[in-house]
Order: sequence, then structure tokens, then C-alpha cells
Amino acid sequence: MTGAQGDRTLARVYAVVTGATVVLIGIGGLLLGNESLFGVLNIDRAEDAIHLLSGGTLLAAGLLARDERVVRGVVGVVGVAYLAVGLLGFVAPRLFGLVPHGYDTVLDNLIHLTLGVLGVAIGFVIGPRSAPFRVR
Repeated sequence: MTGAQGDRTLARVYAVVTGATVVLIGIGGLLLGNESLFGVLNIDRAEDAIHLLSGGTLLAAGLLARDERVVRGVVGVVGVAYLAVGLLGFVAPRLFGLVPHGYDTVLDNLIHLTLGVLGVAIGFVIGPRSAPFRVR
């Protein structure tokens, strides 16, 4: 999780931790199939593929990007996408046919909104720190 100067910035740590978590959710969803997890979270093959793509993108940016601006940009853009999905989930739960089983629970939308707000804040709002973010 180091950048060109060996810094562990907030954006980089967020990209790696969130990316790895979202990839694991995608893998878990593929293993479970098209079912609801504990009756509260939607699991759908299309959504699993999107989780693998978005999580993989975050993970790659966090681990491989040398330029911190690239990491922040990826975190922000993925955040905008999750924010849009979270908002659309309340209005069009099936996302215009993209998610066949739809977001039938508020929890799905709240998770996407949370990821969206955090991604936008870390990627576009919170300025780069002069000192590296330390993870112990």
C-alpha cells in the first residue's frame, strides 16, 4: 500500500481495504448464486460481476498506481458510481433491468450510499495530507 514515496495515504488505504472487501463480496455472491443473503441483502450474478469489476479497480489503483492523483480519481469515480446506484435503488430498484432481482431492501441502498459518500469525500473533497496516513 505504498505510493511513489512510500506513503500510505487515506485514499490508498481506502482503495485497498474497500476494493478487497468488495471483491470478496463479489466472489461470495458468485458462490451463493441468485439468492438473498440472510434475507436482507440482494445477491445477483450481474451485481456480483459489478462488485468484482469495481472492487478490482479500487484494489489495482490502491496497489499499483504510482501517482496519488490517480488513486484519488479512481476512488472518487467509483464513489460517484456507488452513490448513483444507491440513489437509483430507491427510485428504480431493478436499475432499469440491469439487476434482475432488484434492490428490495433498504440495506442494499444504504451500503451503496455509504460507499458512494465515502468514495466521493476521500477522492474529491478531502485534500491530500502533507504527512502520510499511518496504519498500525
